[in-house]
Amino acid sequence: MSRTDEVFRPALKGKKIPVISLDNKWYKLMAGIDHTPEMIEKEKKLKDLLKQQGKINNELKSIRKKKADLMDKIVNVMDEEDADTKHAEYSASINECNALIDKYQDELLDLPAQINEVNVALMLDTMEVCYDVIKEKTEKEKELDEWIAGIRIELKKNVVRRQECKIKIQQIYSYMHDVFGPEVIDIFDMQYNPGDNPIVPPGSAKPQKKETEQTGQQSKSGKVSSENNGENNNTNN
Repeated sequence: MSRTDEVFRPALKGKKIPVISLDNKWYKLMAGIDHTPEMIEKEKKLKDLLKQQGKINNELKSIRKKKADLMDKIVNVMDEEDADTKHAEYSASINECNALIDKYQDELLDLPAQINEVNVALMLDTMEVCYDVIKEKTEKEKELDEWIAGIRIELKKNVVRRQECKIKIQQIYSYMHDVFGPEVIDIFDMQYNPGDNPIVPPGSAKPQKKETEQTGQQSKSGKVSSENNGENNNTNN
């Protein structure tokens, strides 16, 4: 037994199913989902039946109006000389109207059952297609969940690896700075860490310009003082 007969059809039993081709929610549901050839055929048939129903209702409305006008005319010509002739003429037209009304009413009796049959069949096809799409998307979702979980693990590993690299760089810079001084570190900065923000280990900040100038002034002052002491010694001798 098929899934439709075993599961879907019993699920629809006793339910009032909206006419699919008149339901905007159905079109939103099926947006982006391929219709099977059978669904396309049933949708067209359903629309044709609905058009036929609407056309018959309009015809009935028109015929009933015509019948009412004919009956008014029969009343209005009762006092005329040719009343009998006109009465017979109008009566014949009224009989024609009655025959058409009976015909259209008979057709209307069958149409709701036909519309419901095609509508339910189209709904069952919709459930089949949506079931397959849900199954496909569920499998894809599971596949993507596994991929995302794997990427998260790899991401965490790479974050740790990156941190290890940063720590190692800091250790090397710190050691080189302590052993060789800031001048050599400048060379390493240029070669291995070009850019606006080179990594500088804690405690290895370059001397500020003001400090450098003060150091230079102190050196110059010491040199001048030494030269003066030498001149004084020569004079004393």
